[in-house]
Amino acid sequence: MSGHSKWHNIQGRKNAQDAKRGKIFQKISRDLYQAAKAGDPDPANNPQLRLVMDKARAANMPKDNVQRAIDKASGVGGAKFEEITYEGYGPGGTAIMVAALTDNKNRTAAAVRSAFTHHGGSLGAAGSVSYMFDRKGYVVILRDGLDADEDTVLMDALDAGADDMKTSDDQFEIFSDPSSLTAVRDALQEKYNLDTAEVRMFPENTTEVPAEKVSQYQGLIDELEDNDDVSDVYEAATMPESVE
Repeated sequence: MSGHSKWHNIQGRKNAQDAKRGKIFQKISRDLYQAAKAGDPDPANNPQLRLVMDKARAANMPKDNVQRAIDKASGVGGAKFEEITYEGYGPGGTAIMVAALTDNKNRTAAAVRSAFTHHGGSLGAAGSVSYMFDRKGYVVILRDGLDADEDTVLMDALDAGADDMKTSDDQFEIFSDPSSLTAVRDALQEKYNLDTAEVRMFPENTTEVPAEKVSQYQGLIDELEDNDDVSDVYEAATMPESVE
């Protein structure tokens, strides 16, 4: 029995690792699609696409997966994908925005609505929660191996057109107006190895999830993130300290 138990534990860990890797590949695929769609599908002419392809290589994403995501953006195979945003409320009234990339709006809408319903939330109309979020350009520079101090990075970011920067032990997070993201990204990319450069939604304020609804809330987020059509989930929520 011990041998079976050991195999079972190893298999369980492998399945968990595979699931995590699958989510990473899924997110990179969306980023590849969006970068290729917004610019040129040729990475030689598209700095954002080159950045995402570097992330794909670092994550050991298969080349076929990378090319498939780029082909979707250029219409190879005839499939047409649309970017759609859904808005809703999670358990406890927490605001949630769901960004999706789909070739079947009916399928995706039904799945997103079902996820909210299953976990005590509700899907809202367009505009129901988006006013609670700010849309910002977002650039991340990892500090590992970086030969530059905080003041230097901040000055370079401001010179590039950024509005603000947040510093942690691991990274510099740089914020800009969405319209300035390309200029900020291109200027900083000349000096630093960028980890992320994208437009994201950030909550203006957050609501604490009631302790008795934490499991329900996390189930909603997990189901949304596990959906192959979902590219990002933005939350205006915090967890109670007792469960963090």
